Amino acid sequence: QVQVVESGGGLVQPGGSLRLSCAASGGRFGITAMGWYRQAPGQQRELVADISSGGSTNYADSVKGRFTISRDNAKTTVYLQMNSLKLEDTAVYYCNIRKRGASGTRDYWGQGTQVTVSS
Repeated sequence: QVQVVESGGGLVQPGGSLRLSCAASGGRFGITAMGWYRQAPGQQRELVADISSGGSTNYADSVKGRFTISRDNAKTTVYLQMNSLKLEDTAVYYCNIRKRGASGTRDYWGQGTQVTVSS
């Protein structure tokens, strides 16, 4: 079992910055990817950015050049640095941990953290 705990959301003005953090319990063994998704009201959950076990990163077109995903050396904490925030970045942000185990690959989700961009 993996517990996923997010932190760092809040209220920020357009053009501002926030940093989200996500810690996964249970060690890094078997983790194949760590990422951030978001869901705005009335919208489907969408990928924001992810990072593979090998360090490859992937970003949604809407956040390229503004957001940066990274992780710690232990590879159990993932961060999302969000700069130049826009009104349309307002959403609940969810951390995703993809882990491979004896019974296959499984996704683990955090509880979500609200990011509100407003003037």
